[in-house]
Amino acid sequence: MRRRQFIQLAGASSIAAAGTFAAGKSADMTARINQDLLRSRNGNRSTVVCQNGLVCASQPLAAQAGIDILKAGGNCVDAAICTNAMLGLTEPASNGIGGDLFAILWIEKDQQLYGLNASGRAPYDWNLETANALGLSAIPKLSPLSWNVPGCVSGWGALSSRYGKLQLGQCLEASIDYATNGFPISPIISSHFEFDPKHAPSLARVYHPNGRRPKYGEIFRNQWLAKSYQAIAEGGPDAFYQGDIADRIVATSTALGGKMSLKDLKDHTATWVDPVSSNYRGWDVWEIPPNGQGIAALQILNLLEHFEISRLKPNSAEHLHLFAEAKKLAFEDRAQYYADMEFADVPVEWLISKDYAAQRVKMIDPGRARDQVAFGDPELDSDTVYLTAADGSGNMISLIQSNYHGYGSAICPDGLGFPIQNRGQAFSLDPGHRNRLEPHKRPFHTIIPAFMTRDSQPVMSFGVMGGDFQPQGHSQVVMNMIDFEMSPQQAGDQPRIAHSGSSSPWGAKSTDGGSLIFEHGIDPAVKAQLAQMGHRIRPGVSAHGGYQAIWRLDDPLRYFGGSDPRKDGAAIGY
Repeated sequence: MRRRQFIQLAGASSIAAAGTFAAGKSADMTARINQDLLRSRNGNRSTVVCQNGLVCASQPLAAQAGIDILKAGGNCVDAAICTNAMLGLTEPASNGIGGDLFAILWIEKDQQLYGLNASGRAPYDWNLETANALGLSAIPKLSPLSWNVPGCVSGWGALSSRYGKLQLGQCLEASIDYATNGFPISPIISSHFEFDPKHAPSLARVYHPNGRRPKYGEIFRNQWLAKSYQAIAEGGPDAFYQGDIADRIVATSTALGGKMSLKDLKDHTATWVDPVSSNYRGWDVWEIPPNGQGIAALQILNLLEHFEISRLKPNSAEHLHLFAEAKKLAFEDRAQYYADMEFADVPVEWLISKDYAAQRVKMIDPGRARDQVAFGDPELDSDTVYLTAADGSGNMISLIQSNYHGYGSAICPDGLGFPIQNRGQAFSLDPGHRNRLEPHKRPFHTIIPAFMTRDSQPVMSFGVMGGDFQPQGHSQVVMNMIDFEMSPQQAGDQPRIAHSGSSSPWGAKSTDGGSLIFEHGIDPAVKAQLAQMGHRIRPGVSAHGGYQAIWRLDDPLRYFGGSDPRKDGAAIGY
């Protein structure tokens, strides 16, 4: 999936807001940047190496705040919560407390991985019958009908209470301060503020203060978000799911024809889950089981393991062809089977098994692209911010959090300073589909944290944001690390490709084999060779995902961090 597509830029409106920004005194005083150079910038960053702690995030102030928490005596869980809260302020289109959260943690004293699913459920009063009565063929994107309960704050609470060292309020101090006093907007994120205020008036009240959008380098404040964070700091997650914040969420939903109720918010809980894994050439890759799409990465890697990828040139036509064909097969299964496992029979063990991969890999022709791909037939009884942190005690966390589409539903409840996600758009309205809309059900999710171990010991926490692209990104990163022996930074710097046009969990069907979309840096001769092999090649270039990773070595303990040059972020350690 390309970098998140945000609401199109148009004229500004004159709307008073609690969020404010300070502009330069004249045109000559504004921050300068060449956007064309920014989009095609060199990706050669150095891997960050340190011993005591490391935070990798897509915005530097957020990563630095996480490091400050580590230095103050917090652990990686505290640092991740702090960093996530800062990202909700500094990169608000991609994430925030109106969205959902997933995490995988390595807890050193337990010598064990833990998974957390803090995604929200559909309202009790939202079902297929009601959707049919409204004449819907799909759930609208920019509507409270696409809301499910925001799970992020419940995730913070679960992480903090079970594994944090500091109080939740201390983890929110930096973001409260920055929201109150302001911060300068970073280069790539500045483009996220480009949206049409006429199409999203409540969003404009927060993010277009004084009637115009803030630009790169200008100081932005969000007093409403500071107030919401302060309430959570003082009252914990209950301050979000009950009380004034919940009242305002429900009032906005009701006023706009949504289905969210106070009971929906009060009844929400995050869920601790067991991560699932598959072994790739001796390395165990771990993902969260559905309702997310993490196991698609495991399916892709299981298929690719049948080929000698290390003998191929990275990003050669032969390499990219095998990857694209494996992705097609995995995504047809994704469309058919992935759903909330409390409501649907999802054959996870079979889908990620080596036996199933051995059957499916026979469908891959090393010399020719397939136009038609079907899902498999298992034996049944019937995009986002990613961050990772590690501390001096050996604990590591892989965390991902998202509003889904840019700014989610583009609806900000009055006085709260953040938009509500539109993750509920991912439900299918087909009554026969596993991912069909049902009350209090979790929708199909694209955001997936990942982890890698070897011989039951932690090796790497990593993730690649970007909607449908995420399993594709995970697979490409693992190949870069394992098959091509790249460093954590080099694995993210490499140009990527994305395949689009697969069937989807919300009902779209693949009809022509899809197409390949390339990043800057792929040899034109490789594109021509892929076209000769039967792939449809999209013109132009795009940017796929946003990656962070921490690689660990022991005796002595050392961390190696990588941060994606496609984002504003940084890997910061000490």
